[in-house]
This record gives sequence, structure tokens and C-alpha cells, in this order.
Amino acid sequence: MVERETWTRQMDFIMSCVGFAVGLGNVWRFPYLCYKNGGGVFLIPYMLIVFIGGIPVFFLEIALGQFMKQGGVSAWNIAPLFKGLGLASMVIVFFCNTYYIMILVWGLYFLIHSFTTPLPWATCGHPWNTPNCTQDFRRTCHNRSTVQPALPSSTANPATLSHLSSTPTFNLSSTQLIINGSCVETEGMRSPVIEFWERKVLRLSGGLDEPGEISYQMVLCLIVTWVIVYFCIWKGVKSTGKVVYFTALFPYLVLVVLLAHGVTLPGALDGIVYYLKPDWSKLGEAQVWIDAGTQIFFSYAIGLGALTALGSYNRFHNNCYQDAFVLALINSGTSFFAGFVVFSVLGFMAAEQGVDISKVAESGPGLAFIAYPKAVTLMPLAPLWAALFFFMLLVLGLDSQFVGVEGLITGIIDMLPPKSALGSLRREVVVAVCCVTCFLIDLSMVTEGGMYVFQLFDYYSASGITLLWQAFWECVVVAWVYGADRFMDDVARMIGYRPLPYMKWCWSYITPLVCVGVFLFHVVNYKPLTYNTQYTYPLWGEALGWGLALSSMLCIPVTVLYKLLRCKGSLRERWQHLTTPVWGRHHLEYLAPESEAKLLPPAGAKSTLLFESVI
Repeated sequence: MVERETWTRQMDFIMSCVGFAVGLGNVWRFPYLCYKNGGGVFLIPYMLIVFIGGIPVFFLEIALGQFMKQGGVSAWNIAPLFKGLGLASMVIVFFCNTYYIMILVWGLYFLIHSFTTPLPWATCGHPWNTPNCTQDFRRTCHNRSTVQPALPSSTANPATLSHLSSTPTFNLSSTQLIINGSCVETEGMRSPVIEFWERKVLRLSGGLDEPGEISYQMVLCLIVTWVIVYFCIWKGVKSTGKVVYFTALFPYLVLVVLLAHGVTLPGALDGIVYYLKPDWSKLGEAQVWIDAGTQIFFSYAIGLGALTALGSYNRFHNNCYQDAFVLALINSGTSFFAGFVVFSVLGFMAAEQGVDISKVAESGPGLAFIAYPKAVTLMPLAPLWAALFFFMLLVLGLDSQFVGVEGLITGIIDMLPPKSALGSLRREVVVAVCCVTCFLIDLSMVTEGGMYVFQLFDYYSASGITLLWQAFWECVVVAWVYGADRFMDDVARMIGYRPLPYMKWCWSYITPLVCVGVFLFHVVNYKPLTYNTQYTYPLWGEALGWGLALSSMLCIPVTVLYKLLRCKGSLRERWQHLTTPVWGRHHLEYLAPESEAKLLPPAGAKSTLLFESVI
């Protein structure tokens, strides 16, 4: 039996977890949620759910990997009946790896275009621009008494994007009236940054049923990104552990530089006040608590199996309990800090354009690819700040991407029969097959209808619903099937002392209840998917989305049923047999000889049960 790899030093594990869990969600989603849900008040439900939901499940996944010394699937040998949990996490992380890389592809495309003066999204007159394009962001008509040409603000609110794109072309000489010293805008004018994003980068078609042509520039960016990911992880954790030192730390350096620059801009203070200003009435709204719960499960990368895979490379006696708290502090701290960076720039942008901050505040790709690029065009040395921002975006996403792929590879390799032809495949080959498979699916996202495919994956395959379902079952299986006290004893064997009893209470009662509550809220308030509030997905598109969601969610009940039906004996005997852990050889040193637990046979044994099948 091959000895399992371990991290060269413990800091490699910490950096890999930071690289994976601290991603784009911290920078582009948390600040927006904070502003939307009552500013500083949002931190109350956020911190509460961090302690009763985020940290307990985060710790559970790392400890499970470290204890079982197995990846996301085989770690559930702790209760073999529920091995479907591992399969579900593999399906989710596979989908994540497939669509998440598109954000890096767009970031790389913007980065390449950042080395020009002026920036291509700062001006009109390019082949992709329409006659409606206008680049004058300022409302210059205040206190004037004459009729001005129509130069409206190009506020890039995603809710208005498709509305603008669907308006007929207007002549640039159309007029703008002045009533009581304020501007009355003629609709239809578009900013160059929106046109660059929609008409040059996405080349957006009319809908999901209009895939259009493949963009070969995007295909090149996609190939480059996958090649980088491949060579970062092909040799295993020894190479991944080195790369993450750069990819995890560099974004912090850039965030500090961007903040130092951001606070010197006019209007920055207004933006930061807007970000933190508490609105106590929001605490009574269910949506605020739901947003807090969903954001934590997203940003802590729970339910993807990758944390279990990273934990499996730890030394057996590593203090993973301490690590879980340190990593949670880093993750949430980064989210909070990123808010200052984002809102100092949005405050400046609102001041420059003479509009309210709510008009420029956005979340998701709208912030990274519309609001921030537009803000950069208003700064001196625009190409420098654009290049710095998109390089940070690329690095921030890359480590999340290759640790996600690492989690998938670890799960697959642990599942392959050791003595078979598949089991003898070199790691490099398995990584290549996974990367090429994801790349082929990604080709559907570099077409003219690619954004609709991307959003379908984003909304359904790794959504709040699937992650909450996953986290609920993880807690139930460890706390009620294997036994919370029993798992606490196992953790004590690894770290030398028992964790606080609050962990046990969370796994047993509090976290599952939080997951069920947020899950039900999501289901009850389900709304059909739309793009920019204008384009509603067709029924078959929605069915496809639910297919993506259910492909992971059904893994758990289907596997349980299959195993129970295949097993012999009474229902009680089947349950007892299928919930008896399958131990690895490293557990022998402290398992009692009379233990009834099944043991994996030693390396040389001529046994047919060297490998327990996936199902």
C-alpha cells in the first residue's frame, strides 16, 4: 500500500485552505450583501451563523479528512451506507471546476486588454460599439439654462443592462431637457464599458436557444487558464503547496495597495460610510439571515469535498481544531476588509458621476467586469490600476480553481482500484483527463449564448440549495449515525484534547436546523431564473438547471437505497453492517483488537476486498 502524501510543512495546508476558501465571493459578493442588508448590522447575523454553521461544518470536513486519510468520497467509509455524500460532493465540485474557470477566462481577457492607452472600454468608436455609445459620465448640465446634447450617466446596474440593450438606436444629437436645474435623460445611451462587456467579451446572443459561434479569442484564454491549472497541480500536494504561497498572499498585497489608493479618491469616505452605516430595521427581515447563511456556506467552500481532501494530507496528530478557527477568522476578515476596498472606489465613482452610490453598487460579475473597470477609467494611470485589479482577480480565482480540481482528483484517485489497470494510471494522466473533460464542457460557455449557460451552472449546480442539503446530511451522518461523542473522541486522539462541547451540539442540533431553515426558505421563495431581470429562461432551460442540482442531491438517497437493497439480512442487520466503519491501516495503532469494525486488509493480502466500489 502506497504511503499517503503529506504536506511538506503545516503552513502549506493553511495556505491551500486560504487560497481555496478565500476567493472571488469574498471580494465581490460579501461587500454588496453587507450594503444591501443594513450595512454594519449585517455583521450580527453573519457572525452568529459563522459560529453555529460555518466553523462547525468547516472543522468537521477537515477533521474527517485528517482522521480517515482519504479524499471526499472514501472518507465516508466512516459510515459506508452514506458514501453517496462523497459522490454528491464530487458532482458539485466537478460542476464548480467547470464553470468557475470562466470568470478567470474573462479576467485574463480584460488583463490582456489592460495594457493599452486609452483602455478599450473607456472610449467609443470601436468596431463593437453602437451609435448609442457615450463616454461622458458626468452630468454636466447642472445650473445651465440651455438645452444640452443627451449624455446620460452610464450607471451599470445589471437590472438595466438588458433594458438598455433592447432599446432602439437613438441619434446622438437627441436632446436632454433641463427642468428645475436637473437633467431629464433620453433613454437609450450606453456606456462603452457595458458595450465592451456585452458586445466584445460576451458577444451576447438573444437567449439560451441561440448559442451562436464560438469565440476563438476566448478559447485561447480558456486553454491558457487550464494549462496553468494543470501544471500547478499535476505533481500533487508537494507542488500545490508551493504555488499557493504566491496565489494566497499576493491578492492581500494588491487589496492593501488598492485600499491605500482608494481612500485618497474624492468621495471615498462617503462610500465607506454607506458600506457600514447600520440600518437596525433590517434585522427583522428573514432575507438578511438567509443571505448571511448562504454567503457563509459559499465562501467557506463547504460541501465540496475539497476541504476533506486537503485535510487528508495532514499529519495524523495535526491540530485541525485550531486550524479551523484560524482559517475562519482569515476568511471572514478578508470579506470585511475587501468591503473597504470596493466601497471606497464605488464612493469615488458615484461622486464623479453625480449619482447615488446605490446606483453604482453591484454584486458578482457586474462589479468585477462593469463597475470596477468603469471606475478605473476615471482614475489617473488607468491602465496600471486595471492591470493590477485584473491580475489580482486572476490570482484570487486561480488558487480556488486548482484546489477545487485537486479535491476532485484526490477523490477519483482514492476510488480507483489499486491493483487494476485504472489504479495504476499515473496521477498526471488522471489530472489531464479531468482538465480536458472540463475544457470540452466549457466550450459551451465561450459561445454567444455562453453567459446563459454559465448562469445556469452558477444558479443551480453549486447553489445555496445543494450546499445546504450537503451540509445537513454531513452533520446528521457524523452526529447521529457515527455518533457525535465517538467523533469527538476520535478528534481527541488526533489533537490530544476534546474540542468544546459546543461543536457536538452544533453538529447534532443547531447546524442541521439552520440548514433546514435556510433550505426551506430558498425552496418556498424560489423564483425562475432570469438574466438581468429581462430575459426569462425557457422551461427546458430551467429543467436542465434542476437536472444539474438534482444530479448531486439525489446521490445521497439513491446510494442509501441501493446499498440497503443489495445487502442481505434483516433491515436491522443491514443497517448495522452498512454503518460499521471501514478503517484504514493507520487506525490500527489505537483500535481495540476486539473491535467489530471492518479493517482494510494489509498490503500483501490476497483479498478481493482491497477496494470498496464507488457505490
